[in-house]
Amino acid sequence: MREALRLVVPESEPSDHHALDVDATNADLRNAPAEHVIRWARETFGRGLVMSSSFGAESAVMLHLVSRLVPGIPVVFLDTGYLFPETYTFAEELAQRFGLNLKVYTPRISAARQEALYGRMWEGTDEDLARYNQLNKVEPMDRALRELGATAWIAGLRASQTEFRKGLRVIEPQDGVVKVHPILGWTKEDVRRYLVTHELPYHPLYHYGYRSIGDWHSTTPTTLEQDERDGRQLGAKKECGIHLPRTPEANASLKSSGL
Repeated sequence: MREALRLVVPESEPSDHHALDVDATNADLRNAPAEHVIRWARETFGRGLVMSSSFGAESAVMLHLVSRLVPGIPVVFLDTGYLFPETYTFAEELAQRFGLNLKVYTPRISAARQEALYGRMWEGTDEDLARYNQLNKVEPMDRALRELGATAWIAGLRASQTEFRKGLRVIEPQDGVVKVHPILGWTKEDVRRYLVTHELPYHPLYHYGYRSIGDWHSTTPTTLEQDERDGRQLGAKKECGIHLPRTPEANASLKSSGL
């Protein structure tokens, strides 16, 4: 790695990610092992580093990888109020097993109030679905990043999951933070092998055909012939919104709304 790109900072201070040469850093990290990418992020961003987890089908992989190398890292868990009961118990199991520093964030508006005001948004138009994602996922994640003072965010996205993710790089600036994708190039077999090697569990519903798991009302089992994301009713991009960059106008609207 080029020494000029290795911005080691004291753990008490976040680094200035604007000093990163993103293209050069990606060239350095493109084929690096996941552990190397995580160590780079730890040394570069110090206490400004957080990670997120949906506690979905294969979430034990990233939680195991990161918690070993960055003990105590804040783990953001978005509780929409519509998760499967098995997701809550799975999250508790992994939190205890790995000693996670879990940070649970919930919507500002309860599920009951949302349905009273807007109906069952996940059954509505694209606009309704966008509002649902904004209230339950995008705003809570933005709030988590802000309150935790995050300058970088580790996420377990893989290029093979969606068309959008296929175009990502290991390091991507997104709305004021640096996204870090240590397992971006991993295949399903890489994930399976890691789980088996380290004796890690899948989500309890995985063995019932739920290979991509989100809210109970928008998640269905899939067959092996289907894409795993076909079981998620997330819109055309198959994304809930938290990993999609927004325009400056959208960011300004979000901040001014108070949501």
